[in-house]
Amino acid sequence: MAAGVIKKFFIASMFMWIAPLAILYGFNHNLLPGSTNLSPHAMTLLSGFVAVISVNIVIAFYIYMAMKEPSDKHEPDPKFLADAKASVSQPTGEATPSSLSLKKQE
Repeated sequence: MAAGVIKKFFIASMFMWIAPLAILYGFNHNLLPGSTNLSPHAMTLLSGFVAVISVNIVIAFYIYMAMKEPSDKHEPDPKFLADAKASVSQPTGEATPSSLSLKKQE
């Protein structure tokens, strides 16, 4: 289960690096159609804008994949749940001296 999550995260992380670099490379080396007609300033702005949008698309796709996973597949660790319940049910003990001094001042 954890290996699948790590694999998806690794793939999404790789696309978050590869997609913008490929877009910037394509614009700078005139590999994309229509990029030869642009001024250097416009090409820089457009390539940066498209690269940022590509990262957002990868993030949105990763979120979609995470939300598509079945929720019944994730079960908490029973030992962790037992420890958490035990720590919540423990008494807190006596009042601290600082809280006593606050009550005296009121």
